[in-house]
Amino acid sequence: MTDRSHPLLTTTDWNDEWRSLQAGRAQASSAETWDERAATFPTAHGSQSGYVRRFLELAGIREGETVFDMGCGTGVLSVPLVEAGHPVIAADFSSGMLNVMLKDLADIPGSDGSSLGPDVQVMKMSWEDDWERFGVKPRCADIAIASRSIATNDLEAALMKLDAVARRRVCITVPCGSSPRIDRSFVEAVGLGRHLGHDFLYTFNILASRGICPEVAYIPSIRYDTFDTVEEARKLFGGMIESAAQEASGVSVERAFELLEPWLAEHIVPNGKDGEKPLRTKNVRNVVWAFISWDKQGDENGPVG
Repeated sequence: MTDRSHPLLTTTDWNDEWRSLQAGRAQASSAETWDERAATFPTAHGSQSGYVRRFLELAGIREGETVFDMGCGTGVLSVPLVEAGHPVIAADFSSGMLNVMLKDLADIPGSDGSSLGPDVQVMKMSWEDDWERFGVKPRCADIAIASRSIATNDLEAALMKLDAVARRRVCITVPCGSSPRIDRSFVEAVGLGRHLGHDFLYTFNILASRGICPEVAYIPSIRYDTFDTVEEARKLFGGMIESAAQEASGVSVERAFELLEPWLAEHIVPNGKDGEKPLRTKNVRNVVWAFISWDKQGDENGPVG
């Protein structure tokens, strides 16, 4: 029987539970892996993402505010922010991702008329690094953002780092359900059961336990996975089986791999879009992102929106 004098909701160490959860998950990809993937990722100038538009709308960034973008990737948020006249500090641990962003930034005149002017700082930096050593000091930006990029065993430390950097507001997105690395319909089809994550609940609870009052909205995101060859698709979905199996118990990995081949035969189809890889998944993959934001205490203008 539960001891009602010690309710779990208010006594659980959510970050400690997060650490335990991460121990059973597939490890986050290395910087070298992201370097290899960089060329296949959408860029700011190559994407008309509804996700990006909605993120910026919810962020409520005010004219001229400085933005720190942690885990900026190829710059899908940093580049339009620079184009809109915001001073931006963009950081990522992948040189490949940063190089893609720098190509887009090179086409934007700086405030002094030069290309990539003094309003943009780009740095190779990870969540685990000492940010102050890179010049990212407390309250150095009006807004701190982390879009689909928080991948760390110490979630509380990452959130508090962002909170320290921001003078006015913090905005992040984390998966609402399935991991973006996992196609939920696929893992169910090969017998690995429902594969749901709860990253946004841990994020919310950790913030609340620190006396922060976060707001939550939701951003749906849909996409097809595209491939040059069936072997490329086999590698991706085979990796999903291995990752999902780490987080499930009592499942047959051998049976899942047996079901992989007929699934590929049915669900990998020709891609009719010019300029893209020749193959794609037949059905779109649905991912819902939780947009979690909070305003720093003492902001005289109050909450955004």
